[in-house]
Amino acid sequence: MTPWFNPKRNQMSFAPTHLATMGLAAFITASSFVLAASSRDEATVASIESNTGGEPIMAIISLSSQRIAVYDSHGLILRAPVSSGQRGRETPAGIFSVIEKEAEHYSNLYDDAYMPNMMRLTWSGIALHGGRLPGHPASHGCIRLPYDFAERLFDATKVGMRVIVAPTDVAPVPIMHPLLFPSKTDKAVIAAARAAEADSAARKADEARLAAAAASREVARTTASVRAARNLKLSAEAQLATAQLAVAYVASAEAKEQAEDAKAKAAARFAELEAQLSGAESELQAKLSKVALAREAAVAAEAARAAAAEEARKTALDLEPVSIFISRKAQRLYVRRTFRPVLEIPVTIRDLDVPVGTHVFTALERTAGYGDVKWSVVSLVGGHPEGRTAGVLRPEQRLRDGHAEQVLTDPPNAKAALDRLVIPQDTFDQIAAMVSPRSSLIISDEALSPETGRGTEFVVLMSDEPQGGVNFRRHQPRNGDRYDFPGDRLFYRRAPFVGRDW
Repeated sequence: MTPWFNPKRNQMSFAPTHLATMGLAAFITASSFVLAASSRDEATVASIESNTGGEPIMAIISLSSQRIAVYDSHGLILRAPVSSGQRGRETPAGIFSVIEKEAEHYSNLYDDAYMPNMMRLTWSGIALHGGRLPGHPASHGCIRLPYDFAERLFDATKVGMRVIVAPTDVAPVPIMHPLLFPSKTDKAVIAAARAAEADSAARKADEARLAAAAASREVARTTASVRAARNLKLSAEAQLATAQLAVAYVASAEAKEQAEDAKAKAAARFAELEAQLSGAESELQAKLSKVALAREAAVAAEAARAAAAEEARKTALDLEPVSIFISRKAQRLYVRRTFRPVLEIPVTIRDLDVPVGTHVFTALERTAGYGDVKWSVVSLVGGHPEGRTAGVLRPEQRLRDGHAEQVLTDPPNAKAALDRLVIPQDTFDQIAAMVSPRSSLIISDEALSPETGRGTEFVVLMSDEPQGGVNFRRHQPRNGDRYDFPGDRLFYRRAPFVGRDW
């Protein structure tokens, strides 16, 4: 039994048992919520347990116990009963992620049934949502949650949160292994620096734009002054010409003297206006040069802003978790980020004829300062006790005082699975550079499910468990909407069941 000390909570526990998101604070209380049965065939009591904590990063549904447990980077934060798929339409055991959220959702298949706070797991229609809990599997493949719990979980979760549907009761346990990708660069610090640079560049671009606009306004005002000075000069020039004619045509000495005086005044006025016009034109030329420089500076500042914004966007994208999937069946390694394929290569697995199991390793949080991230692992096994591994509850431990008591052990099978992988060093380094908290590594005997496609995370189904909830939905795929994915597998170019909700 491996105890886990949580320094943030200042306590020792034998399971990661605490946390939730800041958005969870509104709905998390120290007490339990009790849901009374609303009909004769419903269970009499179902409890919802919660602890304060951080952002949910993983939800685990136990099909055997009909219970959901939600974890953040430090441990368990929420637990509640569920109702999964009934016989023939069983909720498939496997690995999923939330790929869509819709608060007000209605079924297109089941008489417009209300499915509030829907968190979609597959485009074929498997989802988490609020619903009636009769105390046993009763859905058509979805996972029903208590209504209040569904609303609060909906508000707390983000698209991309990992959801594991397990045949038995499993829980994450801490693990260390040299093949769990280190991440020695604190991308959050770098992203914050890039964001600050982008903000600074945006401010400078705004200042340059305002300076160019002000210079343009000055040019407009000076242009108006030049135009007025030019008009005054033309008027004075006309007056001077008139005065010169008067001097030539007057006869008397007195009249001639008056004409000469008028001519002198007109000439002085003309000279004054001509000087004013020359000064205004010089000023206009200087301001035109200034506005040209200001506009060039504004263009350069805008280019710098765009470049800084793009760099900040790319750095922010680096904060998004990556998912790595390694399939023994396909002998391939896949990488996805934000639901998009990033990498696919062949991979070597030693002792290929020996099963490795299905293990989900999750990067939890960065250690103090610059360094590696902490990892946990959840190992999935079938419903038969002889296959159970680390983090699996023994039958006698499954229900105690109305809920599962988790007893954790060392994960030797998960470490053994890692020991069998041979990843080229350049690929290992490339992936390590992408890893950040909430990233995951999945190792499985299974191949990727056809549910994996555009707009999804990796979807892995356990082939030795019932899949009725998926199989009965496959009779109406979208035609002409597929593409060849590397590895000779068919995946959907778009969500194959968009518009078809269950």
